[in-house]
Amino acid sequence: MEKRQYFTQFDATRVPSPCFVVDRVAIEDNLKLLHRVGVESGAKVLGALKAFSCWSLADLNRKYLWGSCASGVNEAKLAREYYGGEVHTYSAAFKEADLIEVLKLSDHVVFNSMSQWQRFKPLCMAAKEKRPELKFGLRINPEHSEGDVPLYDPCAPKSRMGVPLAEFDTELLEGISGLHFHTLCEQDVPPLARTLAAVEQKFGHVLGTLEWVNFGGGHHITRENYQVDELIDLVRGFSEKFDVQVYLEPGEAVAIHSGVLVAEVLDVFTSTVPQAILDTSATCHMPDTLEMPYRADIFGAGEAGEKAHTYRLGGMTCLAGDVIGDYSFAQPLEVGQRLVFDDMAHYTMVKTTTFNGINLPAIALWNSETDELEVVREFGYGDFKTRLS
Repeated sequence: MEKRQYFTQFDATRVPSPCFVVDRVAIEDNLKLLHRVGVESGAKVLGALKAFSCWSLADLNRKYLWGSCASGVNEAKLAREYYGGEVHTYSAAFKEADLIEVLKLSDHVVFNSMSQWQRFKPLCMAAKEKRPELKFGLRINPEHSEGDVPLYDPCAPKSRMGVPLAEFDTELLEGISGLHFHTLCEQDVPPLARTLAAVEQKFGHVLGTLEWVNFGGGHHITRENYQVDELIDLVRGFSEKFDVQVYLEPGEAVAIHSGVLVAEVLDVFTSTVPQAILDTSATCHMPDTLEMPYRADIFGAGEAGEKAHTYRLGGMTCLAGDVIGDYSFAQPLEVGQRLVFDDMAHYTMVKTTTFNGINLPAIALWNSETDELEVVREFGYGDFKTRLS
């Protein structure tokens, strides 16, 4: 599959700046391919809301996918309200109040540790009495790294993500019907195959006793040149060998090449090197450029020095490191000119809101002399939802 281009004819002056623009056709093309993977492999493919939570397009998810996976109570509410199908919820740790809601909203609830499973097992069993279809799972850590960037590697040394074999107590599995693992980040089939070998080597003694296994996310299924047929064969083979229902949780794959970020040039000047200030920001609007880091593509731009005019593109915040990168252009940049960043629908959009649906901190005022305390603002599902679309 060759790289698809959806925005080459888009007029960036038609929208306000900055602005995320998502192409419904591109999303549907991705979902059609994910649907094919599910049908031909027997896997149930869920959309990961942590990567793409554009609920205005939830009708497409309902049409092609088997449900959604959530990272907590807010995403679970969004999934149940808009997306349909199964709702699977995993969190590195649950608050009891949140878990009570999650148990009402979810079909699968996955725990990150044996301690949380044991602590909340009575609550879970009580919920299952009311909803017998409710299933529980554990996230495992196969201690097999495939990621190049430690920040994004769930199996890095001393990881808090999942239960390693040394802590995996088979005596505590009553009530657990499946396992979940997640090791990939923007990767293809060979890393998944190596991960499955590690999972089988470490946890093969329990795989045959389970109803389901969730392969997590990070599968770049809709990327050009991804080995789709090999994935289908791999999933089908694993499912048949252990007689389990396999789940896949692609997030980025739902939205690859489906959206752009439109930005406007506010100022052009020289300060040691040619600089351009945009009305967008790395730290506010595309934090992965600083966290991962990665380089966002701009339509019509090249690497530094590749084209005639090179600029350092910076955001409009006061953070000294709010730098998007060095880019070159065939013509000099002008104030008021629009730039279009490619492939910006996934992760970047959700990280400008509330990543994983995590609530913003409440705000309180306290008087240290009188001990008077006033909670002036709390944030919840409504704030999460309305910052998306």
